[in-house]
Amino acid sequence: MQPYADRPGEALDTLKKLRILIRHAINIGQLKHDPSLGIKRPKTQRIRSWTEAEIATFRNKWNLGSKQRLAFELFLNTGQRRSDVVRMAWSHFMADNKISIVQQKTNRRLLIPVHRDLTTTLAVAKRDHVSILTTAYGKPFSVDGFSQYMRDAIREAGLPLVCQPHGLRKATGRRLAEAGATAKEIMAVLGHTTLAEAENYTADADQIGLAVDAVIKLEAHKANKASQTVVSGLGKGGKKRGKTT
Repeated sequence: MQPYADRPGEALDTLKKLRILIRHAINIGQLKHDPSLGIKRPKTQRIRSWTEAEIATFRNKWNLGSKQRLAFELFLNTGQRRSDVVRMAWSHFMADNKISIVQQKTNRRLLIPVHRDLTTTLAVAKRDHVSILTTAYGKPFSVDGFSQYMRDAIREAGLPLVCQPHGLRKATGRRLAEAGATAKEIMAVLGHTTLAEAENYTADADQIGLAVDAVIKLEAHKANKASQTVVSGLGKGGKKRGKTT
């Protein structure tokens, strides 16, 4: 049986890490070729955005003041990856109500305004370590340990397995899109470098809501044109009635 056969996401992550080591070995002359070239990338299911109902369910389970709720709000209200959320420290929050983040994956430095939901959460959080999130032993989380911690909290909230921690980053993009944020505005929050990435993360935007807004705009536009036509017609008719025969 293949390792991680039932966990394609972990299998893909392991393969990526393995290839990083292989490239390094080739660069320093320890290997002549990449033995992983024949390994196919495992097919993984697309991680979807959390719905608003799922977000409410998690919040109902974990009250303000709990570490689970703190981790959740950091994810949802900054839109960052787990590798960035787990490293957030109290010193990253600036006096002007912004959080300073250097993304581990891209090395990009972001300054993101702190959403009021996160401000409320941070106000009741314990500040007993330089790191915002710590284990039960008062130590910083590892990335993998933090992922498991979040999965446990999600499961205890009664949510399905498709509600993954990374889906909260997707939810941030969806919420921004539904609020009318442009692709470049979404990129500024999530830290993407291409429009294609931003569009991928906003694919779960509320299609129905956006369609309703579009039809409302169309109806308003048609009503406005009709109104202008009626006014113009009345004016011409008035002139004709003013003539004598």
